[in-house]
Amino acid sequence: MLDGDSLIVAGKRVRLFGIDAPELDQLCVRDGRTWPCGREVKDALQAIVGRDRVDCHVQEINDRYGRVIAHCKVGDEDIAARMVSDGMATADRRYSDQYVGEEEAARREHRGLWAGRFERPEDWRRGRR
Repeated sequence: MLDGDSLIVAGKRVRLFGIDAPELDQLCVRDGRTWPCGREVKDALQAIVGRDRVDCHVQEINDRYGRVIAHCKVGDEDIAARMVSDGMATADRRYSDQYVGEEEAARREHRGLWAGRFERPEDWRRGRR
């Protein structure tokens, strides 16, 4: 895993379509304490993928960072949907509304990132440029 929304599949850098996740060094707040949400999100993606075969359907060949943008699955499970449903990523509405329902459910049920406070990854990155 590269981070919480990017991984290596068949030797290629793949960005999961339609989601955004905290960056590796991003911190969040839960129960009044700072926690390394970026690292935990990466671990969550690793737990979903495990050692299983990842199948991806390419949406875009290369984004501005040289990655393939794709929908990826482990078995029948949509990896991006699971990350958002578990509250470990947000729906990236800039590109798709596909995972908005999963995000709303995670927020309502205070799962993952929604159990505390966090800066949306896009805003966090913008503040560091």
